[in-house]
Amino acid sequence: MILADDHWVVRQGLGMFLARDPDFEGIAEAEDGEAAVRLATQLRPDVVVMDLLMPGMDGIAATAAIRRDAPGVEVLVLTTSLDDDKVVAAIRAGAIGYLVKDMRGEELKEGIRAAAAGRVHLSPQAAAKLLREVRVTETHEPLTDREKDVLRLVALGLANKEIAVRLGIGSGTVKTHVSNVLAKLGMQSRTQAALYAIRIGLVTADEVATS
Repeated sequence: MILADDHWVVRQGLGMFLARDPDFEGIAEAEDGEAAVRLATQLRPDVVVMDLLMPGMDGIAATAAIRRDAPGVEVLVLTTSLDDDKVVAAIRAGAIGYLVKDMRGEELKEGIRAAAAGRVHLSPQAAAKLLREVRVTETHEPLTDREKDVLRLVALGLANKEIAVRLGIGSGTVKTHVSNVLAKLGMQSRTQAALYAIRIGLVTADEVATS
């Protein structure tokens, strides 16, 4: 895991807190976006915990670069900012989750675990802001019933293996369904798809925020 934040005391504090839990090992630190991208491509961690407001390359640009250059690495945004533009930009850049720094420690741990498993995790405040930016259109190719089933479970925060067990199908089949859903909707991430699922009524915002 990489902690990317331009404040030394934040990196140290988070690192010490997380290191007490045996689930979180091998924590590296990045003081800015450039360092986060460099370390992510070198180390290929499960998760980068990313601040947005950093000098030089900010967290949004760094998120996009990591998703491009190290697509197996998930990015979890952890920031003080709930500015609408920044929330939307981070998700569009490929962040799988968005949390704010006033949360409790256990919620942060759960967010990191969710991101490592490829599960969507949004703070309720971020989910509310993002919902306003999701546009429903009927011009895309219709989803099949099975694709809707998969989309609903993606929105509820299940990883591919968990979806496979729930639906009684193979993980590879789930991966194909997820890819097809994203392609049909013209979306880049599971998080965007989860928000779309809320908008069309497959799940509720509360279910996504608390899953």
